[in-house]
Amino acid sequence: MSAEKLWSGRFSGSTDSRADDFNSSIGFDKRLYRHDILGSIAHARMLGKKGIIASEEANLIESTLSDILQEIEDGSLDFDYGCEDIHMFVEKVLTDRIGDVGKKLHTARSRNDQVAFDFRYWLRDEALCVISLTKELMRVLCNQAEKHCETIMPSYTHLQRAQPAVLGHHLMAYVFMLSRDVERMNDAMKRLNISPLGSCALAGTTFDTDRFMTAELCGFSAPCMNSMDGVSDRDFCIEYLSAFATEMMHLSRLAEETIIWSSLEFRVVTLDDSFTTGSSIMPQKKNSDMAELIRGKTGRVYGDLMSILTVMKGLPLAYNKDMQEDKECLFDAVDTLKQCLTVAAPMYATATYNAEVLRKAASDGFINATDLADYLVGKGLPFRTAYKIVGNIVGDCEHSGKNLETLTLDEYKNYSEVFDEKLFDAISLENCVKRRTSYGGTSPDSVKKQIDFVKKNFLTDN
Repeated sequence: MSAEKLWSGRFSGSTDSRADDFNSSIGFDKRLYRHDILGSIAHARMLGKKGIIASEEANLIESTLSDILQEIEDGSLDFDYGCEDIHMFVEKVLTDRIGDVGKKLHTARSRNDQVAFDFRYWLRDEALCVISLTKELMRVLCNQAEKHCETIMPSYTHLQRAQPAVLGHHLMAYVFMLSRDVERMNDAMKRLNISPLGSCALAGTTFDTDRFMTAELCGFSAPCMNSMDGVSDRDFCIEYLSAFATEMMHLSRLAEETIIWSSLEFRVVTLDDSFTTGSSIMPQKKNSDMAELIRGKTGRVYGDLMSILTVMKGLPLAYNKDMQEDKECLFDAVDTLKQCLTVAAPMYATATYNAEVLRKAASDGFINATDLADYLVGKGLPFRTAYKIVGNIVGDCEHSGKNLETLTLDEYKNYSEVFDEKLFDAISLENCVKRRTSYGGTSPDSVKKQIDFVKKNFLTDN
């Protein structure tokens, strides 16, 4: 038996049960219960203070709502899925307990501004949680980077060995990606933290309400200035979904490298057994399933973003029922990202990197060729001339099976008389990374500065 509709007065018959099921949202919007009740408490206080309802009525509504909240959270009050949505459920329980006084709560309020308010309120808390989890992963990667400020590795372009770097520098690249994710979410908070409560259906209300009071009571910076905008847009949802999708992309890139690096072909990283799985038939297998799932779940969040963009693209003002579709995609994206971050942090905290394998890989592939060209530039040659000379040397080495370190000085002089003994210092891998002291470079000192910057600007307690 479905509960009586809040809008039943206009209608002479009952809604078809199939329509009820199709229309119902309590199955998923029930998770807004806390923010719905807190928003209702703020609204009741405002109604009482402004004399729209009696103060004792406002107090009774508030105390009863507080009881309902407590009972939901301790499990003694079950949701009634016969109610259309969480707002109807809360109001039904309230009126069942205190009668007509409870019916006064919805004065100067519509479900249109109520749901927009609840959704913003919920997302604000969840975004802060995502930011906290992101910072924890940043902290883990910073700690790994600190351990490997001098661990030499080959860096890559086009998946081809490119130039010598240190592992700490490589890991810090991901830290800075995540830092921008944090900045995006913090910046979006300015536009999210605006209260639509009091906008009513779309046009405001004839009652002398105080929207600034309800906004302040719930920690919003201000009420929205245009009531129609307040109830009809979901750009805050789209903005956060975009930020979440971007962060998932960053996590997926990190996961992809982890998957490749953990293979026997690379043997660069070993994941702890607690974050890997085995095979049902191949006893030797150790699979990086957590990283693979992070990579795979990225597609879900991309889909969530595309879903809400598609829902909103053709909606006329103001509220339309289509907008009920905003919640499940955002709920899914938040849950997915939080789950990925919760797994990623301990997975990378317990990962071990093989410095010996990385150093050996850096010794192959002529990754110090650019340094050799820079050495010639220091001798007065134009870079393009130096580039061509080094290219000829590399080509000949590939045919002879030699490398830049094993060529003799006499062999080098066959290509240019400007070569001297100092060239061997120039192409030493340790020197190659130590000399890259330009701002943002891969030198150990530079990496330490990057780590200090992140810790100071993102990972402090204040």
